[in-house]
Amino acid sequence: MPRRARRAQLLESALEVFVSQGYHSAAMDDIAERAGVSKPVLYQHFPGKLDLYLALLDTSCDAIIDNCRQALESTHDNKLRVEAAMRVFYDYVASDSGAFRLVFESDLTSEPAVREHVDRVTNECASMIAHVIHDDTGLPDEASRLLAVSLVGMAQVSARFWLADGARELDRESAAGLVAGLAWRGIRGYPKHDDPHD
Repeated sequence: MPRRARRAQLLESALEVFVSQGYHSAAMDDIAERAGVSKPVLYQHFPGKLDLYLALLDTSCDAIIDNCRQALESTHDNKLRVEAAMRVFYDYVASDSGAFRLVFESDLTSEPAVREHVDRVTNECASMIAHVIHDDTGLPDEASRLLAVSLVGMAQVSARFWLADGARELDRESAAGLVAGLAWRGIRGYPKHDDPHD
């Protein structure tokens, strides 16, 4: 098997093991067995369990950040931007892979490298949203960033709650739309920068 394909296969197997067992309970033996390879083959690609975990985190974090960027760039209508950004988090937690557990429910957040990866999702998504808020409202950078972090937090926490508790009552689109409506009613209260009545 070509090296790139083997690496992808190992990452897929590792994701299944980490999601089902958590970092501390997962063993490299389990991952090798799930992938159908020997441990030496696994170690040829990843020197240790933490390296493997961080590679998975990289992929997961990049996916959320890229999807958030696409959501913000998909329209100039800010109401639709809020809805699209909210859907990013709901779609992510609803994914069959369960990868969100690595990012939002990791049992290894005390490890600085893991914490850095996890924080990157909030920081980079919030930074993109803060630029939109600042450009539209003229609010100072600090205020724009605080509002943006609040929106990201609302999206992430509500999506995880929906999956754990509310998925039986509300479908994903309805849940994301409900929370996007709440977010939009709050954020639209800030006057647009070009409003002559500022």
